[in-house]
Amino acid sequence: MNLELVSFKLCPFAQRAIISLNRQNIDFSMTYINPMNPPDWFKKISPTGQVPLLKVDDQVIFESLVITEFIEEIANHSFHPDTAIQRASNRSWIIFSGDILGNMFELITADEKTFNTAKQSLFEKLTKIESIKTSSTFFNGEQFNMIDAAFAPIFMRLSWINEFTDNALSLSAFKRLSAWSDAILAIKEVQTSVVDGLDDAYYSNIEAREGYLATLFVDEDTD
Repeated sequence: MNLELVSFKLCPFAQRAIISLNRQNIDFSMTYINPMNPPDWFKKISPTGQVPLLKVDDQVIFESLVITEFIEEIANHSFHPDTAIQRASNRSWIIFSGDILGNMFELITADEKTFNTAKQSLFEKLTKIESIKTSSTFFNGEQFNMIDAAFAPIFMRLSWINEFTDNALSLSAFKRLSAWSDAILAIKEVQTSVVDGLDDAYYSNIEAREGYLATLFVDEDTD
């Protein structure tokens, strides 16, 4: 079975799939495209015109949640917790996390008023997760699961934004989420799930959008 994951370098949903594939030791190849000018072959095989997309031999799988569940089904061991109710709960929070990524996209494109609204919405969602997160290392305990992989792109991008802006989206008020973020970002498969220099590309992407967030960047040349 030949697997080829197609996406663009900054896609957080593709990053989730990459983490899952690497964590479960599944061989795959990675193809990056320009989402603003996708190649004709991609247009022909993608029903939605969106990424990520997984080519499995001559078949195509699309929608990020379906891709990660397919990876789960072909793996030799499960990336979900043991019990049915835990698995269902995790899937619910994974879907919930998609709205968080929506807030984060607003944050990097918005004017000041919309930025503040999106930040409030983001922090309200983080508060809900903080309220149910235990003091365990990961979401379900000491085992790194798919839900942790799902939140990895969120925490990675938040850490970059806080580095760029002197903590404009600080997680310091969320003690359990802060510890969870640190644990996730220390995982090898998370660290290697993005190309080298993607933080710089993310910085340039925010800067190019000329939203309010870019005005909060710290001058790196300042002593």
